[in-house]
Amino acid sequence: MNDNQLPYMSITEQAALIRAKQISPLDLVDLYLKRIEKWDSVLHAWITVCADRARRQAKQAEAEIMKGRYRGPLHGIPYGVKDQITTGDVPTTMASIIQPDFGEGMTATVVRKLEDAGAILIGKNNLHEFGKGSSVKFHYGEPKNPWNPAYEPSHSSTGSGVSIAAGLASASLGEDTGGSIRGPAWANGVVGTRPTFGRVSRYGGIMYAWTQDTIGPLTRTVADNALILQTIAGHDPNDPLSSVRPVPNYENYFTPDLKGVKLALVQEMSIEQTLHPEVDAMLKSALAVLRSLGATVEQISLPRVKYAVPLQFLTSDPDVAAVFLRKWLRKHWDKFDVGTRTRIAAAALVPATIYARAMRARVLVRNQVLSAFGKYDALITLMNFVPPLKLQDSVEKIDSREDVTARMFKSRRICTYPFSIANVPALSVPSGFTIENVPMSIQIAAKPFDESMMYRVAHAYEQATGWHLRHPDLEKTLAGASCTGARTAGAQPWK
Repeated sequence: MNDNQLPYMSITEQAALIRAKQISPLDLVDLYLKRIEKWDSVLHAWITVCADRARRQAKQAEAEIMKGRYRGPLHGIPYGVKDQITTGDVPTTMASIIQPDFGEGMTATVVRKLEDAGAILIGKNNLHEFGKGSSVKFHYGEPKNPWNPAYEPSHSSTGSGVSIAAGLASASLGEDTGGSIRGPAWANGVVGTRPTFGRVSRYGGIMYAWTQDTIGPLTRTVADNALILQTIAGHDPNDPLSSVRPVPNYENYFTPDLKGVKLALVQEMSIEQTLHPEVDAMLKSALAVLRSLGATVEQISLPRVKYAVPLQFLTSDPDVAAVFLRKWLRKHWDKFDVGTRTRIAAAALVPATIYARAMRARVLVRNQVLSAFGKYDALITLMNFVPPLKLQDSVEKIDSREDVTARMFKSRRICTYPFSIANVPALSVPSGFTIENVPMSIQIAAKPFDESMMYRVAHAYEQATGWHLRHPDLEKTLAGASCTGARTAGAQPWK
């Protein structure tokens, strides 16, 4: 084991070393901090790095473990949080320059649960401003893909995906409205889960798409992802929309094969679009693996899922605008990124009658998605019809009606929005690499509160393929990239 192996290990592997006292939590924290100092001036995965706080927590964890008070597999494990989730004395900036801290001392329930389990907060991950996924200018530096910085790292929970792929933390929490966890997981080659709406408390998350926002984990392996979700899930009196359903031990559902499992490939979200040749080859290979594991895979049509894209824009975006317009947009128009403010301002113009009709129409999409689970255990789709794009090509510029169709309704959105509107659990799992060495992924969705089946399929597939064992060579991919200096707690936005 060396300093290039340890940061890419799974939580399970790191936890075993900590429990056996072969490494200390302080060793792991210091290693990540050194890597952040070295690489984050290029990757921009972090807004705030709370080094002193993390070291204090690591020393406390070390002392507890030495005294035999081991709390479990997250004890001493460093993690990051999308800077949209409150963390007490660590500021929550929302990647905005409007005010230095939107958290006001609040600590999110998910953060409290992780820290009760002994996990160590190492910092706050960079994101698209206010988590809207439309940023043009990044106040804290534009996140870069660690596999190839010329390519996009996807949108919103971007820093969370980058930090896990680059070995800058063991896990991170993101937020997913329409794909903001799954997208960065896809582009950065890690595992990202949008849990069932209500499975995880949203208390302390600064989120305003009331009927779709979820908090979920990004990790390097499926087992790690299941562990984090199991830790943060469960009913919370502070969130009346959180479910009282018991949280299972997801690891108990892992199996080496998928015999008896019935899977459906959703045509509209996978093969009815023009696929990039490498994506097409990846999908065929992934389906072959699933069949080789004993699963049956059939194709189904869910024609209403294509309406999820406009319905998302007509419902969740106005939910956000209803709060932002009054609180911040009118007062601080010039301080918003142009992409963020344009999207919010446009959503504020949606008439209430249209919003109400769109909310009713969402039920039709949801019901069609749910109907598929009457016959199938899980649904399989692509995460995108193309691989991650070069940065200059990933900026969506809408100049005509044709652009709306080409860029908005035939993009990743049609792969992720339907499961958001249906409020079912969905996971992005690494499934291959392009000739340019950027990741590709498939998506696995299950019926509400059946994360166990989702994880079962994903884990068996992951173990049969081994894509999770590949990691970016930062010395090679970031050689010669421009640096702008590291940040620590209290640092100012990039100029």
